[in-house]
Amino acid sequence: MRPAGSRSHTAGSRSHTAGSRSHTALETGSPADARSFRCVLVTGGAGFIGCNLVRWILEHRPQTLVINLDALTYAGNPANIADIRDHERHRFVHGDICDEKLVGSLLDEGVDAVINAAAHSHVDRSLMRGDEFVATNVGGVQVILDAIKARPQIRFVQVSTDEIYGSLPPDERCDENWPPAPGNPYAATKAAAELLALSYRNSFGLDVVISRCCNNFGPYHYPEKMIPLFITNLLDGLRVPLYGDGLNYREWIHVEDHCSALVAILESGRSGEAYNISSGTGLTNLELTRRILDLLGKDDSSVEYVKDRPGHDRRYALDSRKIAAELGWQPRHNLKDGLRATCEWFQANEQWWRPIKSGAYRKYYQQQYAERLKSAAI
Repeated sequence: MRPAGSRSHTAGSRSHTAGSRSHTALETGSPADARSFRCVLVTGGAGFIGCNLVRWILEHRPQTLVINLDALTYAGNPANIADIRDHERHRFVHGDICDEKLVGSLLDEGVDAVINAAAHSHVDRSLMRGDEFVATNVGGVQVILDAIKARPQIRFVQVSTDEIYGSLPPDERCDENWPPAPGNPYAATKAAAELLALSYRNSFGLDVVISRCCNNFGPYHYPEKMIPLFITNLLDGLRVPLYGDGLNYREWIHVEDHCSALVAILESGRSGEAYNISSGTGLTNLELTRRILDLLGKDDSSVEYVKDRPGHDRRYALDSRKIAAELGWQPRHNLKDGLRATCEWFQANEQWWRPIKSGAYRKYYQQQYAERLKSAAI
């Protein structure tokens, strides 16, 4: 891995500015040069980002059918799509993106675009079971690409992450030309999937576009991730486990804004290009924790500092001017209001998250945090 300090990139020092085109067009219509799609295959559509993406398409693209393919592993939850399960333009298929026969058969049902949101995505789990991440996040992408190779009219959007860039120096923002330097197994699999997808474009002429988004939050967020974990712990009267000194820095975007960006990339993104997606709003994990504490009427006594995880990247920050300038996309939600709404959603939907935080999840939680709590630097 290249040390962060050795990178030279003028774009990283530029300020984050909004584009000149209105986001409204992406909600009620499409830019004049945008493509329309009759049938989109969304993989991972019962997961956090996937289920919100399916809803966004059904609400804002009334001409589009959605086939939703999900293996329903631990984070893929049928309850995430219960309200749209019988929607006339939505069809759910229980299956794995690594299943070549299934993927090919679905593409033959008139699919003209694939948005691949299927992935193992939790960094902590990648440190324990890297093989599962490679199998799905890389192997599954290859299966989809091989299927599209025989059907080259299909557009492919690979949903990636800002983590592929690795940890950034202070005050830097990376644009899409920043060299990848993934700092954990999860990020490495996402970087590998990007390279694989672009290699298929170069070798076989496939229509491939890449998205790279910052951290998401919002409804249906699996409670192993920081924001839903902290909210649900506090609602249960439990302390929240904060890694290290809490000064790791992340940008946060509401999942609905991520979904609108993905559709903008699908419809108007240039083939072979990558697009950063960010709100431009970032803060340290400690600052975020205190915002959640304030919203739920708690104080710092509810924080339990735990041993940091291995290879915990210090700072991510994106320059997302490209998607604003080229596609007219801008985020609509701000962190303050979005975080409040997210807390309210978890308060109102206890019947959704409480069953998740039992059984296998409880075993994982103990495995993940028990030893770190013993060596906590409080």
